[in-house]
Amino acid sequence: MHSTGNSLQKPLTRRLLPLAYALAVVIALIMALTWGVLQVQVTLAGFLNSESVWSKAQKQAVIDLDNYALGGDAADLASFLDHHGLLESDRWGRDAIIAGEYSTEGITRIFKRGNIMPAAQPGMTFMLRHFSGMPHLREALAAWRSTDASIAELGTIADELQAAYHAGGPSPAEIARQRGRIKALNLYMEPRTDLFSIEVVKGAVWLGELLFWGVLGAFLIAALLWLRMARRTLEGIRGSEERYRLLFDSAADAIVMIDEASGRILDVNRTASAWTGRRAGELVGDRYVHLFAQSMVGQQAGRAAANVLLGAKGQTRPVETQTSLVNWGNQPVRQAIIRDISERVVMERERRIAAEALASIAEGVIIADAGRQVISTNAAHAALTGFTSQALQGKRLDDTRRLPNGKPLPQSIWDSVAAGHNWMGEVLSTRSDGSSYPEHLSLSTIRDADDQVVYYVAVLTDIHEAKANQHRLEQMARHDPLTGLANRAEFERHCAEAIAVAERERLAVVVLFIDLDAFKIVNDSYSHAIGDRLLVKVAERIRRQLSEGDVAGRIGGDEFTVLIPRLILREDARAIVGRLLTSLSEPLLVDDYEIVLSASIGVAGYPLDGDSALALIANADAAMYAAKIEERNAFRFYTPMMHADTRRRLQLAAELRQALARNEFQLVFQPSVELRTGRIVAVEALVRWQHPERGEVLPAEFIPVAEGLGLIRRIDEWVMQATCAQIQAWDLAGVPPIRVAVNISARWFGHPAFVDGVSRTLQSRQLSAGRLLLEITESAMLRLGDDVERTMQTLHTLGIDVAIDDFGTGYSSMAYLKLPAVAYLKIDRSFVTGLPGNSNDAAITEAILVMARSLGLTTIAEGIETEAQHEFLQRSGCVEGQGYLYSYPLRPGEVQHLLCPNQPPVPTRLRLVPPKRH
Repeated sequence: MHSTGNSLQKPLTRRLLPLAYALAVVIALIMALTWGVLQVQVTLAGFLNSESVWSKAQKQAVIDLDNYALGGDAADLASFLDHHGLLESDRWGRDAIIAGEYSTEGITRIFKRGNIMPAAQPGMTFMLRHFSGMPHLREALAAWRSTDASIAELGTIADELQAAYHAGGPSPAEIARQRGRIKALNLYMEPRTDLFSIEVVKGAVWLGELLFWGVLGAFLIAALLWLRMARRTLEGIRGSEERYRLLFDSAADAIVMIDEASGRILDVNRTASAWTGRRAGELVGDRYVHLFAQSMVGQQAGRAAANVLLGAKGQTRPVETQTSLVNWGNQPVRQAIIRDISERVVMERERRIAAEALASIAEGVIIADAGRQVISTNAAHAALTGFTSQALQGKRLDDTRRLPNGKPLPQSIWDSVAAGHNWMGEVLSTRSDGSSYPEHLSLSTIRDADDQVVYYVAVLTDIHEAKANQHRLEQMARHDPLTGLANRAEFERHCAEAIAVAERERLAVVVLFIDLDAFKIVNDSYSHAIGDRLLVKVAERIRRQLSEGDVAGRIGGDEFTVLIPRLILREDARAIVGRLLTSLSEPLLVDDYEIVLSASIGVAGYPLDGDSALALIANADAAMYAAKIEERNAFRFYTPMMHADTRRRLQLAAELRQALARNEFQLVFQPSVELRTGRIVAVEALVRWQHPERGEVLPAEFIPVAEGLGLIRRIDEWVMQATCAQIQAWDLAGVPPIRVAVNISARWFGHPAFVDGVSRTLQSRQLSAGRLLLEITESAMLRLGDDVERTMQTLHTLGIDVAIDDFGTGYSSMAYLKLPAVAYLKIDRSFVTGLPGNSNDAAITEAILVMARSLGLTTIAEGIETEAQHEFLQRSGCVEGQGYLYSYPLRPGEVQHLLCPNQPPVPTRLRLVPPKRH
């Protein structure tokens, strides 16, 4: 065996060759790391140089601007502009590199202007682009960015000074003011400039240390790996024979070494001894053919042959033998490998059983010969196709099958299967009656011992029902189940595809965001089922306005989207937007209801307003919101300012949460006068938000935000408590008792604790119920539904009157006018504005007044601003009026002074409004 081991050993030079290669790799690695360190050092030198240039430019810019402010010397201004331009170009280069939006030529010009070493430029660009978050570099960049606004303000100051000197020269006070601004900016920038310099130096030191230890670590690791490899190679050389012996004895197959001349056994491994039940010493010297039960005549070297190995106590083992000729020195020796094939025999028996089972399985099975001629089929195939085995004799199995597109199965499929691969796919199969159906086909082969294809096996399944189910699932996954329009994911996919086409062909793509106006009111007023059917009809109207290639989607609630591809300009969408607005504003008949709606539409287009589906949808949404806020039943094209408005609303929402805690709300009071006499008979409490920074914020701006955040009930409660407290204060001051109206939101009016809260507040202030009037809009009452009647009955029992505000502007329900607590009807300013000239407004106003008189309701007109309006309303029988003709909203003290101008003594009756209107 030793000679055998030696003959299998590799030459020493071949075994040592990997060590030489490994050593060359280590040297190359060290050289590469050293080169990398040099490049990083050059880059760090560039950063230090850039830091020095930037810091000097910043400081010199401040000095030049200060000198220019003091003396107006053009040379100082030119020097400042030069240094300021350098700072601005450095800033631009920094942001462009970090964002990845730059050209090499542009960055090279910036580096050249900053006198940066050319060798350092690629490394600086690479580090800024990919390692801006590195320790110290991150802090240095943050310090640098923090001075951007100050540097920009220096430029603004320079422009102002230059304009002043051109206009004849600034005043001493102006010079002092501008120098003060320059000094303040310098004081702000100087520590950040120093921090920038320090962090750059620290970063250079930190990176240098990191590189040093990195190179040292890499060298040590490479050296250790090479030493380990060397030790293993030497150990391998010393122990090759032992390893060969170990492999020989531990092989799973039996290995027998036979003398080629005599046919006697020279050596065996442990597996051969175990399988034959004889020790190695007993087998050595015996003839090799005595190990087997069958003759070995005709067995060829190198080819596997099946046989039966004799074991102890008459046991046998099915085996496969394969021999090859080797040399032990000059002695020819045959090496026989004996492999146990017991498992294979069992598998072949199981395969025969499986073949029998194929005849009874539910899937159709076709067996074809190597030429693909059908040999046999099972019963399931006959049931699926109607073809019996006899009917298919002599036909190829692909004669009745085509690809889904109708083309024959390509030769590449058969080549792949013949090469040993399985093929699975969908085909179109023909039945015996000529009809066709989709079929899942699996092709495989059965091979002989020489690995030649003997049979093709085709397993087939009718997938008609599965495909129908899959189509339904895909339809459900991609479309809105209510309207059948594309859902958000599908719409975004269509949008992305349209953008890709537009980018290639230089076209425009437009996304419309459609939101129904006041849909929630319709939904709450009728039912959700009616609302759903209404949405279906809206979707149908949208579809009818679209052209081929346009896509409509519903992405939530009453929000729809429309994709219009292949336009020349974004503005080309005006026509279809106009048609949509017209179509959606026409009455809709849903069951027995005729519903009139309108829509607000936002328009955003590629490439002007965004380059992705998400951006276009978001920007169209912002434009829609602008249309809804400004006008409704209108459309708006997206502008960047719309997102600024959105951010402002978000900021307002955050500050609104703190306004109540900080007591930033205040009340003002709008007097209401008796038109016939001019007496002030009531005031309406109006809330104002006195923001510490924004100043006074009007309700039209913050009330919708409060409703969206769910804070409106807390604001209503505060207004109620503050109003009652003010009534009590007026009473204590001797002010004549007047009615005070408070606006109530639908959210609080519908709250279970609303009536109890109002009652407790009146009791805590010892006020009678008649002093308070609650105002609620008719649209809010519609949203509350059946709960309104119960609440109104309770308020009537308590003696609290209710006024219906903004009457006639929404979805009116005359039934609410008969509720017990309703005592006042307020005519909206939209009808008063056109009086008396507008005949429609006049007719509507007179009709409201006649109806109110017949129901015994007191009428109050809002928004009276002219004497003509006053006279018309008085003639028509309106009882009270509010508006700037009489007075602007007043603070509590102003109301007290208006009602009690001569205190003391306290007047015993209310005063008339002076002839001069407030």
